Amino acid sequence: MKPSLQVRLSQHLALTPQLQQSIRLLQLSTLELHQEVEQMLEQNPFIELDDEAASPFEASLDAAAERAMPADRMAEPDETDGRLDDAEPAGLDGTELGTTERDDWANGTEGDDFDGIRETPAAAATDDDFEPQERGPGDTLADHLRRQVLGMRLAPEDAAAVEVLIDSLDDDGYLADTLDEIAQQLAPDDEEARDELLSRLRCALGWLQSLDPCGVGARDLRECLTLQLRTRSASPARDVALAICEQHLELLAKRDIKRLMAVTGADEDVIRQAQALIVACEPKPGRPFARAEANVVVPDVIVVRSGRGWKCVLNPDVMPRLRINDLYAQAIRGQRNGSAAGLSSRLQEARWFMKNIQQRFDTILRVSSAIVERQKAFFSHGEIAMKPLVLREIADELGLHESTISRVTTAKYMATPFGTFELKYFFGSSLNTEAGGNASSTAVRALIKQFVAAEDPAKPLSDSQLSQMLEEQGIQVARRTVAKYREALKIAPANLRKAL
Repeated sequence: MKPSLQVRLSQHLALTPQLQQSIRLLQLSTLELHQEVEQMLEQNPFIELDDEAASPFEASLDAAAERAMPADRMAEPDETDGRLDDAEPAGLDGTELGTTERDDWANGTEGDDFDGIRETPAAAATDDDFEPQERGPGDTLADHLRRQVLGMRLAPEDAAAVEVLIDSLDDDGYLADTLDEIAQQLAPDDEEARDELLSRLRCALGWLQSLDPCGVGARDLRECLTLQLRTRSASPARDVALAICEQHLELLAKRDIKRLMAVTGADEDVIRQAQALIVACEPKPGRPFARAEANVVVPDVIVVRSGRGWKCVLNPDVMPRLRINDLYAQAIRGQRNGSAAGLSSRLQEARWFMKNIQQRFDTILRVSSAIVERQKAFFSHGEIAMKPLVLREIADELGLHESTISRVTTAKYMATPFGTFELKYFFGSSLNTEAGGNASSTAVRALIKQFVAAEDPAKPLSDSQLSQMLEEQGIQVARRTVAKYREALKIAPANLRKAL
């Protein structure tokens, strides 16, 4: 081919670095923005905190954690770290029921009677000379267990084996790895040493499972409940409860009382007493030691009453207080040589960063104010008064693109009189009504929740009945849609909600 020259005319959209940074900052959550600010403070000498106090992000998290902390812990002199914990709980391997069953139990999806699970009293240790120590302020589960091991006067080898098992516990207090896997990791090449280590780990597991809280070190839900039931006084109901947990836990979850009576040989009264004992157990022994601040959500905006209406204000605790370092800025001002060119670009970078952060919060406030204006009824009457709303409506009103509204409403939270919600919560599809209007899917879910809360436990409402009740309210919802909303609310089907 002969080389030739061609002229083409084309159009394309080019995003400047400043615009790219603005878009990226807009979609960051509060925690991610905090990390971005900390990184900029380390990299750019021209930007600094406006005051020498602690980071406003840390202060807001500390304040929120203090509000969520029980009163008895607030009275202690020790201070807890308010930073969010990003660690995810480890899963279970090689168990019979696995993590899913534990989570279903704790979430109440196995029926309403399981919603009242509470923490059980601490079990007594098998060693007569050992007494469970009091939990210290800010203790983790591992700290609590290690203090008890120190008082057990174990041989160094046994204490080391128990320490290995403590390190293998997940946040719920379950053994995350099987004993075979732990032994394989510690002695991968020596089979004889692995067998000896496995024998020692089995003994150490018995020591661990005798510690407080009762049920710690279990390998699945069955073993956790069984460990707690064995500390109860001997009775026919306890024996039946042990048999149910060891072999027939699925039947109890399904409310199949007739089959439970057949397989256990107990009458209905004893089955009910056994159920009460099981429900009183704690399915997640490590839950009392979970860090409360890890679940704290810091709102970006706060809704307050203004006269007869409502208005949105930014949460000052999440806004970084930044400024340009005047000393460095004046040092390069007026210099025209090449050495100052790089410093001038860093100064401009710092100014862009501060401007984009301010623009981020201004956009969040504009979108939040538009949401509050559209959902006035919610702030007065709750979710049952929520109106249908889609991203396009807010985008058209503010002159922004839908993608911008989507970025603003993701991982941004609003504090309301009814709790703290993600901004996406206020958007919902519309459903037709007999009057020709529209009802929000959020309001329909609230109605379903009310209907289920008021139902007769002996005769729970089916999805078809819920659909019919909604139709009586003038809202046309198919049975399959009701089932989808019910599952989103983590409400079990009618057969699992039926009381024994």
